[in-house]
Amino acid sequence: MSLPSHLDDPLLLAALAARVDAARALLREIADNFSPAAFASSLGGEDMVLTDLILGDRLEIEIFSLDTGRLPLETYALIAEVKKHYGLALPLYYPRHDLVEAYTRENGINAFYESVELRKGCCFVRKVEPLQRALAGRKAWITGMRAQQAATRDGLAMRSFDAANGLEKFNPLTDWSEREVWAYLKLNEVPYNALHDKFYPSIGCAPCTRPITPGEDVRAGRWWWENPQSKECGLHVKPA
Repeated sequence: MSLPSHLDDPLLLAALAARVDAARALLREIADNFSPAAFASSLGGEDMVLTDLILGDRLEIEIFSLDTGRLPLETYALIAEVKKHYGLALPLYYPRHDLVEAYTRENGINAFYESVELRKGCCFVRKVEPLQRALAGRKAWITGMRAQQAATRDGLAMRSFDAANGLEKFNPLTDWSEREVWAYLKLNEVPYNALHDKFYPSIGCAPCTRPITPGEDVRAGRWWWENPQSKECGLHVKPA
């Protein structure tokens, strides 16, 4: 396998090995002590790292994703690739049709462009409410969030209590760098979303995601019309 030259960097490889060991140990602890636990995958690069680690170690952690009904075609292609590569038919949780119909009837199909409140209302219907159903009865959930991803994620803890959902929340990759994430994906030939190769470092719903330009923040392409401090969908409420 031919690797980019920076993947021969011994400092990067040593740092990555330590990160992987720590993440694997934490995932094992979650599986052993917080069952039933689940990993909510958004199918981004970080989420594919965790998918590879969980399935590679055959941990008793369910992996699921949210199908908002407005995902990019490339994300659906990755869902199919996950099944082909790992043999995992990824469980998908969908929005309640009555809530989607009520929202669009009252506000319009693309009302999320009009205000932060309407955008968060759309996110609630398409993401937050389905996540609540997916997490019901769990003792812990896992995310692929990293502290470096956005201003809203600065100081992101490895573990916290999610009062909104009443369970423990773990972010095993919070201290990983983007470089370490991509080194892992490339070194282990992990499938990832084709949009990442088209300057989409962060991928959500198609209407709310655009490519970024060199020098922009990795989350600049998400809800790009909003202030960076508001760029969360409601899935991840920062502890007070």
